Amino acid sequence: MENKLIFIFLDGVGLGRDVDSNPLTKASMPTMFNLIGQKLINTTNIVEQNILVKGVDACLGVEGVPQSATGQTALFTGFNAQAILGYHLTAYPNNELISVINNRSILKYAKEKHISSIFANSYTDKFFDFSKQNLSSYSVTTHCVLAAKIRFNTINDLINGKAVHWDITNSTLQGISDNRVSIISPFEAGQNLKNIANDYDLVLYECFLPDLIGHKRDMNSSISFLEMFDEFLRGVITNKPSNVNILISSDHGNIEDLSTGGHTKNLVPLICIGSSAHDFLNVNSIDKIFNAIFSNIFNV
Repeated sequence: MENKLIFIFLDGVGLGRDVDSNPLTKASMPTMFNLIGQKLINTTNIVEQNILVKGVDACLGVEGVPQSATGQTALFTGFNAQAILGYHLTAYPNNELISVINNRSILKYAKEKHISSIFANSYTDKFFDFSKQNLSSYSVTTHCVLAAKIRFNTINDLINGKAVHWDITNSTLQGISDNRVSIISPFEAGQNLKNIANDYDLVLYECFLPDLIGHKRDMNSSISFLEMFDEFLRGVITNKPSNVNILISSDHGNIEDLSTGGHTKNLVPLICIGSSAHDFLNVNSIDKIFNAIFSNIFNV
């Protein structure tokens, strides 16, 4: 296809105030700063050639604090999952949300429209021991792959640079038995993600590390992650083909406010890098991202 998209989903990243409890005001992020010329906070609103940065709503008109299951379902189906349930659902999708995902999810819809797509994350060998599977603990993204009936990336794909692990550098794999994967630099991981777009039109990648760190309220770990992600982003955009667009967003806030150990109602970032960046100008909530992707990037 003429246009391609790498969709980077960062779990638990909102746009917070310029205060000491916000690690986004403290981390050294030269890649992001070179792109937008300022800190990534709640007042950031950038509309320039090939770059759009704004905050979008994750509450979707439902009382309470946004959560992962409903937020991710809204992101990856285009349906207001919060309104469907009438509340925000934590962690993993229930049967009602699974039905929504099976009806129309980002990877399934792409397949139906003949848009080649892949979930870039790697899965460990243990995942493929289907005798021990528990569907109730599958993430929204895993259900998206199942709904589309496309392949899961393996550790061998990761070793061959054809996948990226959820922690970016493979650090969490080092302690498991029979590990055969080396730690890589964030830049190399970013380059690997960029290169996957050579073979696919739509590449979806998930990193849930910021949500885990945010819950721990650990400023040093939060800063370390943000600086690592910035280097990862540098890898993604370095020598990026002009027809490849980068989209970064989240399901709810968390890491941007370490004064609390929970999720926040803050707007979440919508960062678009590439020639189609302005096609997301009118997107104001996470459930509208889906339609903008397919209508504007892929013209379906």
